[in-house]
Amino acid sequence: MRQRLDAGKRPVSVLLALAVAAFCYVSVETVPVGLLSVMSSDLGVPSSRIGLLVTGYGVTVAVVSLPLARAVARAPRRPLLLGLVALLTVATAASALSPGYGLLFAARLVTALSQAVFWAVVAPVAAGMFPLHVRGRVTAVVFTGGSLGPMLGVPAGTWLGQQAGWRVTFLALAGLGLLAFLVLAVAMPATPAYHEHAGRGTSPDTRRFVLVLATTALSVAGFFAVFTYTSTFVTVVAGMPAVLLGPLLVARGVADFGGITAGGFLSDWNQRLAVLLPAVLLTATLVTMFALGTNPVAAGTTLVLTGLAMGALTPALQNRVMEFAPGSTDMASAGNSVAYNVGIALGSSAGSLSLAHAGPRSTALVGAALAAGAVLIALWPPEPHRPHTGLTKEEAHG
Repeated sequence: MRQRLDAGKRPVSVLLALAVAAFCYVSVETVPVGLLSVMSSDLGVPSSRIGLLVTGYGVTVAVVSLPLARAVARAPRRPLLLGLVALLTVATAASALSPGYGLLFAARLVTALSQAVFWAVVAPVAAGMFPLHVRGRVTAVVFTGGSLGPMLGVPAGTWLGQQAGWRVTFLALAGLGLLAFLVLAVAMPATPAYHEHAGRGTSPDTRRFVLVLATTALSVAGFFAVFTYTSTFVTVVAGMPAVLLGPLLVARGVADFGGITAGGFLSDWNQRLAVLLPAVLLTATLVTMFALGTNPVAAGTTLVLTGLAMGALTPALQNRVMEFAPGSTDMASAGNSVAYNVGIALGSSAGSLSLAHAGPRSTALVGAALAAGAVLIALWPPEPHRPHTGLTKEEAHG
């Protein structure tokens, strides 16, 4: 009896360890943003080159996600995940100990390579440990870890780096990665129980899968068209003091966290509504931001609501990817990761053009137009009749 209880606790421990690993990956990727001056001074390079540590990382993830996911398609998941988290830990520690910029850049590229594979396999692995009817909530736990990176990891890492040096921040993240590795090594069985719904799409449909990727790209683009230039919008359009920017971003992060939780539950109830409702909320919020953005209260409220909308969309879109994946969910998840990064690039570029030619207020209108495109794509096809997935009643309902 005791052995059965311990076995039942194992998937939860593994899920939490995967969430911690997700937190570490996102924090490692973005923490140089808060440490530009500290790292620039210590390494003796301009701040623009420190910024390239983030740009190069993101580009690497976007470019190699699909080919690396294909390369590891047949690799056993336990040793693969242990290897990825070990690589995260070692490469992050190597970043902290790098004597110069070149080795630091190389160590971060190694971390980025492991992250590209991690995001391709983590959702299917996490979902595969639990029954289908809780898949949304399971993936939400993992993405909550990632969401806490910008909300908690970057501010905390910035503070620690300012107090003790940027290298201590990277060592602390390496320590968290080591903790995740040890939990996975202990709790993840050699042959974990795996629900087959997580390996292949439950209702494979190539056309709908492509539409989901388009929805991801456009919704993310709509968000980043404004989010990239948040400081300009808040200070220039809304006329708010710069000191309020930090608290507003923290509030947006908290809303993002709440959105992910709500999106996970909603995905388990109705997948289509789980995508539509936050996409509509994002569009309406950005329209309101454009119309009422000169009012500080309206600008602050809409900024926070964009976090709620994007947080809810994250697990919802991942669930749709796993629903309609035409092949393995690993490759499908890698495709969704690429679509997400395409959305970031598209939104940032569109926002930049809008900012240059029509002023900062117009970024909200451009973002709303892109988000509206995501809504139209999500609305367009009727929900298909779902064929029998081959799951037994016990598998589907736990």
